Amino acid sequence: MLLFVDNLTNVDFSYLHTERGMLGETWLASASLEGALDEQGMVCDFGEVKRLLRHFLDKELDHCLLVPTLAPNLTLEQQDGQVNLTWTYGANKQLTCKSPAQAIALINAPTITPESVAKWCIDKLKQQFADSVARLDIRFAEEAIDGAFYHYSHGLKKHAGNCQRIAHGHRSRINIWLDGAKAVHLEADWAKRWEDIYLGSDEDLIKGDQQLHFAYVSAQGPFELTMPKSQCEMINTDTTVEWLARYIANTLAQQNPGKSVRVQAFEGLHKGAIAEAKI
Repeated sequence: MLLFVDNLTNVDFSYLHTERGMLGETWLASASLEGALDEQGMVCDFGEVKRLLRHFLDKELDHCLLVPTLAPNLTLEQQDGQVNLTWTYGANKQLTCKSPAQAIALINAPTITPESVAKWCIDKLKQQFADSVARLDIRFAEEAIDGAFYHYSHGLKKHAGNCQRIAHGHRSRINIWLDGAKAVHLEADWAKRWEDIYLGSDEDLIKGDQQLHFAYVSAQGPFELTMPKSQCEMINTDTTVEWLARYIANTLAQQNPGKSVRVQAFEGLHKGAIAEAKI
């Protein structure tokens, strides 16, 4: 008998890519369990399955940086609850990250893909289910977006939860209107501008030339990140989705004087902020 849970939850995270560097991502998670029926006529209790899976994904993946530990271009050190890593990618680009271990998911694979992360999850989870479960399957999929979207990573040090982690992110759609008309060309411009971007707050920038170094201490501990300047955009506020929507709206209003701008900026799946501006 097969028990399935479609669109169980979504996870927002960043991961390291061999060519593109650090990418913000959002995946939908689904699961299925195969096994014999117990005395209640169930493979597993639906409520318990959903609770366990959501707790695992929230703790192990959501708002983490996913690191493929078998990649040859990774240098990794772990000491005293901290992870220090260097990632070389693309045309001799490099990023470094120092973070509390709880903010890093070390995936035993050469690359981060929906399949490699699913296998890692299954290996960690399969012993937590009842003996009646013969096989556990987890699937990850991107949201189907028919318009413009971008991948961004950021950190929100003032956040009380896991958003405080310096390297987590989202795959997000964007909608823009000028004087009430959909501005598809502007959506495409921002999708390109923030294709694989790190959005940094001015107050977190410690130093920078061609490499920008960010650092802060939050409730979970000290965080540091060094990124190529070409893959960063600096914001003079925090990088909450509310501030990002306002930042885009104000930038477009300055570029289009006399026109009303409306921006719907998403933060991952089905959530975000709307900002309006006119100059």
